[in-house]
This record gives sequence, C-alpha cells and structure tokens, in this order.
Amino acid sequence: MAGRGAQTFKKRQKEQQRKERQQEKFAKRLQRKENKDTPGMVDDDTLGLDDFVDDAADESAIEAAVQAAVGTGAASPSS
Repeated sequence: MAGRGAQTFKKRQKEQQRKERQQEKFAKRLQRKENKDTPGMVDDDTLGLDDFVDDAADESAIEAAVQAAVGTGAASPSS
C-alpha cells in the first residue's frame, strides 16, 4: 500500500497539468476569435497578399522582358 499515495499524487499532478493545458488552449481560441472578429485588424499574411504582390511583380518583369525582346526585334530561341 505504500505505492498508493505516490500514484494518487502523480494522477493529481497530471490532472492539474491537463486542466492548465485546456485553459491555455481555450484562451488561445478566444484570442484568435477576437482577432478574427475585429474588422480593422487584418493581417496581410493571412490574406496571402504578400504572395500576390510578388507574383504581380514577377509577371510585370516578364512582360517587360517580352516587350523589350519584341521591341528590339530579337528572335525567339528556336531549334
């Protein structure tokens, strides 16, 4: 019966840790929900605008290169 007390203590500690993790997760969920509901606080990364801007810049650079090649009369590479 000597092991019974330590086992109960460990169970109690595990249960307290589980409750703490549960509370932390709940707090994080609330924080995300509040940030999501706030209309003025929109993060560009969440919308993917950074990728869109990069793609648009790449596309305009390609168009400029094509225009320069067409404007100078450079022939397209052919076999």
